This record gives sequence, structure tokens and C-alpha cells, in this order.
Amino acid sequence: MGDANDIEPGTCPRANGMPMLGLGTWQNTDPEQCAESVRTALEMGYRHVDTAQAYGNEDAVGEGIARADVDREEVFLATKISTANLARDDVLETARDSLDRLGVDTIDLLYVHWPKGEYDPEDTLPAFDELYADGLIENVGVSNFEPADLEVALDILDAPIFANQVEMHPLLQQADVREACENYDVEVVAYSPLARGQVFEVDELKDAAEKHGVTEAQVSLAWLIEKGVTPIPKATGEDHIADNWESLALELSSEDVAAIDAIERTDRKIDPADASWN
Repeated sequence: MGDANDIEPGTCPRANGMPMLGLGTWQNTDPEQCAESVRTALEMGYRHVDTAQAYGNEDAVGEGIARADVDREEVFLATKISTANLARDDVLETARDSLDRLGVDTIDLLYVHWPKGEYDPEDTLPAFDELYADGLIENVGVSNFEPADLEVALDILDAPIFANQVEMHPLLQQADVREACENYDVEVVAYSPLARGQVFEVDELKDAAEKHGVTEAQVSLAWLIEKGVTPIPKATGEDHIADNWESLALELSSEDVAAIDAIERTDRKIDPADASWN
């Protein structure tokens, strides 16, 4: 096993400037715990933090960034507009609310959280263009978009789509989404990259973990990064934050990657009835 402190922040690979390992904050709703997990991660070397209006923790994430002995300019900060706030005027108003809660002047990546609820491409997306043109956001993102959703959004937006954030892990490999994103030069960001802990029960990951003397979580994260995907694992305690960070030191063999690639399962952990794929 490596030491998280041995991995310098600059060694994290980047995708168009976005650090390819982030800290997820979903369900991290205790304000003090959330702020401390963000501070801990940033001071360990993380430079990518992901939150959302729906998580109810933007204040705490902002507090963690402020506490950390890391310049704001070094942090790639992402948040998402909730489905209830996707009408044009609500996008413009609540994006500014998110800026205030986070305590920042700009958001590095602002996502449409889901293409549902109040989402109307012709109404919603021009508001993102406006925020982008005004310099309040550095990049426009979408989340939980299937290829057809992505194509519609690309036709409407003036700003480029920087990333599509989707559930992805070895049990949900998202080949069609990855192909579409590659064709359109859109980065893929993976939430639930550890399949809510199920990666610890997968033989192919257990074999690779034993071979390299690492955890199954590190194997899953290293596999995603090898695929050109940016994982944002949720973690609150310092031990899990460090374990995920240590995945950057893991180099999987071609045999390891091939064995994981051959897993043929479609095991979604987040699967609402009104999602585009249903």
C-alpha cells in the first residue's frame, strides 16, 4: 500500500484542465463533517470537488474550501442546478445563490443535474449560455444525459459542453455514453464509481487488488482513469479519502484492464423511473 502523502497534487492526471480524481459530497450533509472532509481532501492533494444544489451542502463545501491551505484558483469546483430550478429564470437566480453559498466568484463547472423536472432544452440551456458569457461559470456540464439528450443539448448551446456526469463503474461500463462523449469531445465524469461498495464483492477486482496489494476501490478508480473517465468517489473519513487518493499510484496491467472490461453486467445504483434510459 502507498502513502497518500507521497502523491503530489500535480501528479493527478487532467482532462482539459480538470483533475481526473475528485471528491464527491453526495449525502455528506453534516455541515462540520462536510467542511472537514473537503479541507482534508484538498490538503491531501485533491483539486476537484463536486457538489450540487440538491445535496444541501454547498455552504459546507464552501467552508471547507475556505479552511483549506490551498488557493481557490487551484480548486476545480463543480455544482449542479436542481431539476426544480431548471426553468430559465430559476437557473439564473439559483446559480447566483450557489455562488453565494459556495463563497466563490465563479464556478468551474455547472451541470444540468438531470434532463427532467423543469428541464426544457430550449428554455434551460440558453440560461447556461448566459452564465457562461457573463463569466460566472467557466464550463457548462450535463449529468445523466443519454446520447440522444446530449445531441439535443449540443445543437442548442453556444457554449461547449465540457462534461457529462453519469453513474459509471465496472458493473455499469456505459459504452454507448462514452462513445458519444468521445465523438463530441465531451469529458465523462463518473459518480458512484465504487458501485456503492459493491466493487468489493467483484472477483475481477478482488483478484487485481490482491495482485497489487491495494483495495478493490483503488482498482475501480484506476480502471476508470485508464478509460479516460474522471471518478468522483464520495468519502467523508480521512482513511477513505486517502485510500481513494492512493489509486493515482496504481498502474493496472493490460491483463487487469481486459479482465474488468470483460465484466458484462448492467447494475445501476441510481435508476429513477423517469430517467432517459427507462
